[in-house]
Amino acid sequence: MSRALYRGASGIGGKPAAGYDAADEARYDPKEPSENGIGGAGGRGRKRHLAVAAVKIGVLVLAAAALVGSVAWAGSLYAGRGAAAAAAAAAASRGYRRLQEQLVTDLLDIGELAGGGVRAREAEVCVPEYENYVPCYYNVSDTVDVADLGGGVVISYERQCSREGKIACLVAPPRSYRIPVRWPSGKGFIWKDNVRISGQEFSSGSLFKRMMVEEDQISFPSDAHMADGVEDYAHQIAEMIGLRNEFNFNEAGVRTVLDIECGFGTLGAHLFQRDLLTMCIANYEASGSQVQITLERGIPAMIGSFASKQLPYPYLSFDMVHCAKCNIEWDKNDGGFLVEVDRLLRPSGYFVWTSSLNTHRALRDKENQKKWRTIRDFADSLCWEMLSQQDETIVWKKTNKLDCYSSRKSGPVLCTHDPESPYYQPLNPCIAGTRSQRWISIEHRTTWPSQSRLNSTELDIHGVHSEDFAENTANWDSMVRNYWSLLSPLIFSDHPKRPGDEDPQPPFNMLRNVLDMNAHFGGFNAALLKAGKSVWVMNVVPTNAPNYLPLIFDRGFIGVQHDWCEAFPTYPRTYDMVHADGFLSLEKHQKHRCSTLDIFLEVDRILRPEGWVIIRDTAPLIEAARSVVTQLRWDARILDLDIASDEKLLVCQKPFIRKQ
Repeated sequence: MSRALYRGASGIGGKPAAGYDAADEARYDPKEPSENGIGGAGGRGRKRHLAVAAVKIGVLVLAAAALVGSVAWAGSLYAGRGAAAAAAAAAASRGYRRLQEQLVTDLLDIGELAGGGVRAREAEVCVPEYENYVPCYYNVSDTVDVADLGGGVVISYERQCSREGKIACLVAPPRSYRIPVRWPSGKGFIWKDNVRISGQEFSSGSLFKRMMVEEDQISFPSDAHMADGVEDYAHQIAEMIGLRNEFNFNEAGVRTVLDIECGFGTLGAHLFQRDLLTMCIANYEASGSQVQITLERGIPAMIGSFASKQLPYPYLSFDMVHCAKCNIEWDKNDGGFLVEVDRLLRPSGYFVWTSSLNTHRALRDKENQKKWRTIRDFADSLCWEMLSQQDETIVWKKTNKLDCYSSRKSGPVLCTHDPESPYYQPLNPCIAGTRSQRWISIEHRTTWPSQSRLNSTELDIHGVHSEDFAENTANWDSMVRNYWSLLSPLIFSDHPKRPGDEDPQPPFNMLRNVLDMNAHFGGFNAALLKAGKSVWVMNVVPTNAPNYLPLIFDRGFIGVQHDWCEAFPTYPRTYDMVHADGFLSLEKHQKHRCSTLDIFLEVDRILRPEGWVIIRDTAPLIEAARSVVTQLRWDARILDLDIASDEKLLVCQKPFIRKQ
């Protein structure tokens, strides 16, 4: 039966059974009855199986009888004369169908009791070495010091996913983990034990340049990352572009920024106050992770690297790409890294590069002079214009004139085949997007926030009818209001106070980092912002769904393409809420893919303790999903949306598993 949801710590213990072995956990593969893996089944002993089988037969018999009865009843009503009789028959049929569904649910719950509490096996808790586990990337356990691996070990930053050898356990938080500080206070400081930082890094002093470490927390003074302060730095960039100050970025068409190796998100946190949305990317790091700490602060970030593959974003998506001492060797790889920057930049977009290589003192060295000339000449061959240089910072502007490419004497060729949204494909040495209808200068685009409401001409580029877009927008506005109405006592309370906590400070935000597993047009994101919620949304477009990621970026949002049979490129415990609308239906129609349990285990990994999952889908799939999430120890409740709707809402809360 559905269990009550609550906001406090659950106190559920998570200690594995004696003799627990990680290899056994990796081999655990619960059998699920449907092709796509939705609906877990299990039990121990022949008697329990017989009891469950008997109950299920009873359920089927009763459901069939109820169905026959409802059809006969509806038919008799419809036999009456006039439209009123037909309407009454339809309403009666809907109401009776809902009674049937409730009957089946109740009988299944009774069946669990009759079978001696038969349930699918609950997933075990992973061993402590998996506290910071990130599949698809090089991982080092707590018991191994990177320095002890020897100089012969090469750490690969490339994403390498395999569906073999997946762990099937719950990644638990560190023993001293605490619920993150709520936004906006969390922007300024985080709990030290929530992120992984080694003593070696403390002794080197490398991190103290960007943060201050106290007994139990880490704080981020606004002037810690940049020599003259982040506000002065942002002001300098604005002036180099030709603006009065950073408040005018929006007027110049700058909304989305890609920050390469962002430190700990200091620039993104500052620009957020100026209505700019910054995505931080950095390599996987075993400790002192820029991505993990940035997300802990409530700033968008994900694992990504400039190595040999394209980033999973569409071409022509960002208004600015920023690199401040980001350790990318731009002169290497035959200029391939700069070509990737060019692919991501919109026409008239800006590449901001801050490096000690750009100083007069550094350029006295002949080797540095050679590197600088290589970068400058290649930027020229991309038709970039150097707008300005001040101290260590240079700003280039991408051209918006296609005829520039035909007038070049040398440089990368134009792509003849360039997928709009490549998914970790090898770096392409050609210039992308020149044949796209999205080749529009940022200076000619609608500015934020009107940008999120695309007009009919802009929608035509994406093959979307304005009527469909308007209907989608209205539906999501209504759905978000319904979410708040249904869930306010649970999640969105104006007074999210836990026992022992001090009174919360405005604006009482329980949520900050939100991930939408099947974003479609980004309507959930738009509705949240329209409702005045201080959140940011990672809009995920599944690789097996229609690709509207370019539309999402054109609305001024951020997102990524992703295959949910693989691990999401982030660290454990980085999102407050995961939302999925129609995702189960999408997966149901796919064959020979991963199980739903595998996907939900990944959701559990990236979800914070006491975090929330909202799943909206058809009633049968929601009922089946509830049986799967019980294996993850989630508290789950099914809510009805509308008496005329076949859809239901599954609301889950991840418990705070405290180590014993």
